[in-house]
Amino acid sequence: MEDSLSLMGKTIAITGSSKGIGKETASLLEKLGANLVLGSRSNHERLTEHVLELPLDVTKESSVQRFFDQAVNQFGTVDVLINSAGVGTFSNVLDSSTNDFDQMIAVNLRGTYLTCKYFGKHMVEQGKGQIINLVSIAGTTALPGCGGYSASKFGVLGLTKVLQAELRQKGVQVTAVLPGAVKSSFWENIDPKPDMSNMIPTEVIAKHLLYLICQPSGAFVDEMTIMPPLGIL
Repeated sequence: MEDSLSLMGKTIAITGSSKGIGKETASLLEKLGANLVLGSRSNHERLTEHVLELPLDVTKESSVQRFFDQAVNQFGTVDVLINSAGVGTFSNVLDSSTNDFDQMIAVNLRGTYLTCKYFGKHMVEQGKGQIINLVSIAGTTALPGCGGYSASKFGVLGLTKVLQAELRQKGVQVTAVLPGAVKSSFWENIDPKPDMSNMIPTEVIAKHLLYLICQPSGAFVDEMTIMPPLGIL
């Protein structure tokens, strides 16, 4: 499909762009000619003709505002926001770290709120736009060991549904994408590691996001669930 597509002239902002789904999606969209604004905590500021890379800490409102301002200053408009930044630490609730819980809420939920707030206002002003929030199947399914992660992702799904209700009539599409387990760097600090052989490849998720971006007008996609062939894990 992507061989016949062009995203020339479309500006897409991606958080969490330095690895995993965000990095893979950025690579695919760049090949199709999109203007990209890429933010992550490990980025240094760098500009090419079509790609602006910026340091971004989604837990800090000043960082999110700077990310948004520089995106608009560079390209004039932002058509799509992909919220891919996320962290996960897994433990049963009773033995879990409060600091880990707070970090997941700050990055996954509050970070999504902040980026949606700034980019959403811009999209309402221009009368069009698309926000894609990477949620997780853990945002709808209670999984042992996922207390803090699920709490943050259930919150992101709820926030996304409210944004759909608030922005639909203003021309802004907001979509929740709920993948099952994805074969990515997300698992590098998880011990013991699960079997990754049947997880969804990041390039497959990237192609699904491209599919959403290239949907014809006339309908909005509210939610997309993407599962590995054998189930969640």
